[in-house]
Amino acid sequence: MAYFGWHVSSSGSFKKMAETAYKGGADTFAFFPRSPRGGKLKALDTEDILDMVSFLKEHKFGPLVAHAPYIYNLASKDDTIRKRSLDNMKEDIERLEYIAAEHPVYYNFHPGAHTGQGTHIGINKIADALNEIIGPTQNTILLLETMAGKGSEIGSNFDELAQIIESVDASDKVAVCLDTCHTNDAGLAVADNFSQVLDDFNAAIGLEKLLAFHINDSKNEKGSRKDRHETIGRGTLGLSAFKKIVSEKRVKSLPFILETPNELPGYAFEIDLLRQLESGLSLKDAEKIFDEYWKDAK
Repeated sequence: MAYFGWHVSSSGSFKKMAETAYKGGADTFAFFPRSPRGGKLKALDTEDILDMVSFLKEHKFGPLVAHAPYIYNLASKDDTIRKRSLDNMKEDIERLEYIAAEHPVYYNFHPGAHTGQGTHIGINKIADALNEIIGPTQNTILLLETMAGKGSEIGSNFDELAQIIESVDASDKVAVCLDTCHTNDAGLAVADNFSQVLDDFNAAIGLEKLLAFHINDSKNEKGSRKDRHETIGRGTLGLSAFKKIVSEKRVKSLPFILETPNELPGYAFEIDLLRQLESGLSLKDAEKIFDEYWKDAK
């Protein structure tokens, strides 16, 4: 069975994040170790972390998926930005190790943008940074996120991600998070032929390296390279795509994180609907449930 959750606010305690996720029907969740725009880490509270871990175990949560701040860029041609990104990622992972020692946690990050240097140079810079960041005994697995391809973003195709992974010495500590919106916007047939997307991923990287999903609909057509998320079923992917995704046996045990424009009641609805689709709910019945919810939500 898959795990479903969403990005929970990290403004409170770690245990509070887990309780909020559980209240919304989740059995995984994502969070930012620090502000999405950077800033300092909160003061370390190991007792709070252990309280959260106890809650996760009690309620049979799957792996958590932490998210690096958006401002990090390991591929930047600006040495100051690159070093700050590298140093902060080290700090984030050191903090996550307190969780990873007791419960699986992934650290998801946007690979970076080459900012005019060229893709090859950007890939080399990312790999070099990861070789410096990753510790030989760390438990936290780093996840390269698939990107939409805006500007000079790296990671909008599987071959670029494969090149990064292959260039990292501790490649067993690096895997991939597939964002359905980004991958659609990058031009892959997520809605029309998700099985082929997985085949292509397997050929380029290997499905054993696919450890998590960001499960989002898209406001844009395939290949737009724009990256604008939409709630499940209200975008260009549609409910039929998500039925195929959550029914795909090759990914059924992974954490699926919602990053849709929603609040807790909306996330709870999406999680319940995705779980029903995973359990065999027909597309016709799912559409009825979907229509009723959004009619009442207006």
